[in-house]
Amino acid sequence: MRHLNKNRKLSRERDQRAALLNGLARNFFTKGKIKTTQAKAKEIKPLVEKTLTRAKKGDLASRRILLRCFSPALTKKIIDEIAPLYKSRMGGYTRIIRLGERKSDSAQMVIIELVK
Repeated sequence: MRHLNKNRKLSRERDQRAALLNGLARNFFTKGKIKTTQAKAKEIKPLVEKTLTRAKKGDLASRRILLRCFSPALTKKIIDEIAPLYKSRMGGYTRIIRLGERKSDSAQMVIIELVK
C-alpha cells in the first residue's frame, strides 16, 4: 500500500527524479511555459508555486534558499522580474492546459504556464 506516498515515481530513481524536476522547474522559469506530460506537470506545479511564494518575500534568506536550486542569474530573474507580477495574488500562479495524447505512446500532453 502507498500510504503517505503522494509523489509520482515517474519511472526513475530518487536522484534522477529530483534532477528531472529541478531541470523542468529551471526551464519553466526561464521560458515561462513548457510542454510536457501531465504527470510531470502535476509534479512540478507545487514546486513552482512554493518557489514563487518564497520569491515574493524577496529577503536575503529567501534568496539564499532559492540559490540552492537555481543559478544566481535565474534566482535574480525569479525574484526581480517574475515575483513582483504576483505580489497581490495569494496563490495559483500556474495553469495546466491539456493538449491531448502524444502519438507515439499515447501519453497525455499538457502545457504548464504562468497565469498573467
